[in-house]
Amino acid sequence: MSIFDTSIYDMHPTADEKYVVKGEKYRFTILTSRMLRLEYSESGVFEDRATRLAFNRAFDTPFYEVYHEDGLLHIVTDYLHLTYDEKPFSAEGLQVTVKPTVRYQAQYWFYGREMPRNLGGTVRTLDGVNGSIPLPDGLLARTFAFKVLDDTKTIAIGEDGWPVPTSTNGRSDLYFFGYHQAPEDCIRDFYKLSGPVPLLPRYALGNWWSRYFRYSEESYLKLMDAFIEKDIPLAVSVVDMDWHIVKDKDGIRKWTGWTWNEELFPDYKRFLSSLHERGLHTALNLHPRDGIAADEKQYAEMCKTLGRVQNGKPVEFDASDREFMDAYFEKVLHPYEDDGVDFWWVDWQQAGGSKKAGYDPLFMLNHCHYTDGARGGKRPLAFSRYAEPGSHRYPVGFSGDTVTSWESLAFQPYFTATAANIGFSMWSHDIGGFKSGIRDDELYTRWVQLGVFSPIFRLHSAPNPYISKEPWSWGETAERVVSNFMRLRHRLIPYLYTMNVRNHEDGIPMIRPLYHTHMNEDAAYSSKNVYWFGSELIAAPITEQIDDKSRFAKAKVWLPAGIWIDFFNGHIYRGGRSFTAYRTIDEMPVFAKAGAIVPLAASHSGTDNPEAIELNVFGGADGAFTLAEDNGAIKDALVTARTKYTFAYGEDSVLTIDAPKSDFLPTERIYTVKFIAFTEPTLLTVNGKTVAFTYNVRTRTVVSESFTVLAGNTARVVLTTDGVLPQNELNENSLAILRRTRTMPALTLSALHNAVCNDAPASVRAAEIHDIEANESLKGALIELVAEF
Repeated sequence: MSIFDTSIYDMHPTADEKYVVKGEKYRFTILTSRMLRLEYSESGVFEDRATRLAFNRAFDTPFYEVYHEDGLLHIVTDYLHLTYDEKPFSAEGLQVTVKPTVRYQAQYWFYGREMPRNLGGTVRTLDGVNGSIPLPDGLLARTFAFKVLDDTKTIAIGEDGWPVPTSTNGRSDLYFFGYHQAPEDCIRDFYKLSGPVPLLPRYALGNWWSRYFRYSEESYLKLMDAFIEKDIPLAVSVVDMDWHIVKDKDGIRKWTGWTWNEELFPDYKRFLSSLHERGLHTALNLHPRDGIAADEKQYAEMCKTLGRVQNGKPVEFDASDREFMDAYFEKVLHPYEDDGVDFWWVDWQQAGGSKKAGYDPLFMLNHCHYTDGARGGKRPLAFSRYAEPGSHRYPVGFSGDTVTSWESLAFQPYFTATAANIGFSMWSHDIGGFKSGIRDDELYTRWVQLGVFSPIFRLHSAPNPYISKEPWSWGETAERVVSNFMRLRHRLIPYLYTMNVRNHEDGIPMIRPLYHTHMNEDAAYSSKNVYWFGSELIAAPITEQIDDKSRFAKAKVWLPAGIWIDFFNGHIYRGGRSFTAYRTIDEMPVFAKAGAIVPLAASHSGTDNPEAIELNVFGGADGAFTLAEDNGAIKDALVTARTKYTFAYGEDSVLTIDAPKSDFLPTERIYTVKFIAFTEPTLLTVNGKTVAFTYNVRTRTVVSESFTVLAGNTARVVLTTDGVLPQNELNENSLAILRRTRTMPALTLSALHNAVCNDAPASVRAAEIHDIEANESLKGALIELVAEF
């Protein structure tokens, strides 16, 4: 595979002529019954190459009609009706009607009209942001059914994979999306147009360590060993810019550099090897804007390769120059990759960087780093900023240097989920905030919890010693909670990787807003910080401070209709309603739908396909889940294995495990099953043999003894109960809540406990709790406890 080879993408940029309606200066392509390409060209020349936005235009298009009437061209699909006067595009001459549905009236787009009430997309960077910022448009709107993406000022992908600008003179190249009540279809079709989200390497879903700090080989390895000693797993080690020399010959600070600082890293190959020996994949930070200075060790070779005189002037960085970019990758980056650098952190946001008009250096770097990263059969990984629609093809996104504040934390769940509206599904935030702001162990802990239930988990900070993110530097409670959540993150990788595969194959982002699946529910829009975390879970991170007396913090939650079960404590909730969830510092609100199956690695060490799995099976309904695993290769060599789990809920609840055979999976896999939200069972069997179990009355959880399933075999696990959802345990949970309080009268606590545990209906008990004079947060936690499901 050559440098910048786009064969890793399955590109089909030319549409089938039978789905094209063309005149001398216009061309319309019916991509789907809801998506059209609208082109006008004064020269009559149209763009058939892949572009920054569109990699594929060869869709399986449904039936459509074309006719002329009243001097207008008409194109009609099941959902759209286009009319056009066959003149240069204008508001009067080009219109599309989105046909009415049962719920919505017809809607009308005319050329140049923007979609009102847009639900937002995402931005290039959050650098310097403290709190929230407005988001540019995504593809979805609350009550309007259309969006147009303009691909006129685009960059095309040549046959050799090299991006080149296109002419914008006298051209319009638009993509019309008309998706009434079908947000999932809209995003899926966008991925089909623009290219799927690539599969991430499995290790990228583990914990990342990063810090802008002047480490040495000794201090960095000492830090990595401290994580190992404390049994806190890491998968990725990022070394910020101080890996290279950061001062020029005159002692002036510089951001761009390519020569290892031997004062700090006397043997960088040994350093990289030592990181790999610790099971870590490594990235180095790049600020390439200022090119290759004369004091860099690659300067002479770059000048020789490019045929330039070594006159002491820098070799300028020029993303538009194919010759320069070839040399840059081959002479500067590839040797370091051969020495052990796994991928690069492209830290670029500046203007400039290109001598030719039409080139966005950030897009060029993202595209080139990703395509080049597949050399030698590797699965590539890019780590850079967002560079407009189409950037999902180059994961992972770096969101920038946010201010450390509760306001910044409160914005990030919404920001992360909303990016799915433009197909961008892999944001990586500076967990805990990057700079300034405040030192707050509680804020740090809550940010980590959000990070664990995010696409990418990456600790990062500025050199300020008071905001560094080592868990043990934040006090005993924070260390305990953060360490446990980081261990959970690695245990979640089987689930996360399956969602990674689902995103790639089915076009469903790992994290997305609730209105993607419940567009007709008003509460799905107002619950901005509540989001789908994969197919089985809904997360509602806590982004505000704990109440000092009750020791609870709260989050407003809406859950869709049905039964939902708390992932951490087994509490059962009735959906189709909004409520306030109260949690101690140890937990965050995460809810599994009834019948959910969530596979976890039994161990938090490593990120490979696990030898042992803990299946979390949630009661109340039937369920199914297919665990996706592969051999880690790039697409052309990918070998996949699917383990199917099916669950039938009842008096004899039956879990079936269909284990595949594969060279890269264990020949026998050890299973433990946690049945959550079940009454105490009388029997548990695996393939007819009795298996021991434990039962936790407080969390209503059954935990099986471990058992082995051979590759290619089926295991049938039967749990015998009364087949009824258990009541939530009130007495012990109430005591646990009340005992956490501070400076509360003992008689008041007794009155609250009695109100929780009496025999009155739940609504009456909630009213009794509400009327007692006590801390509001404490009463809220108890009311949440007694609510009916």
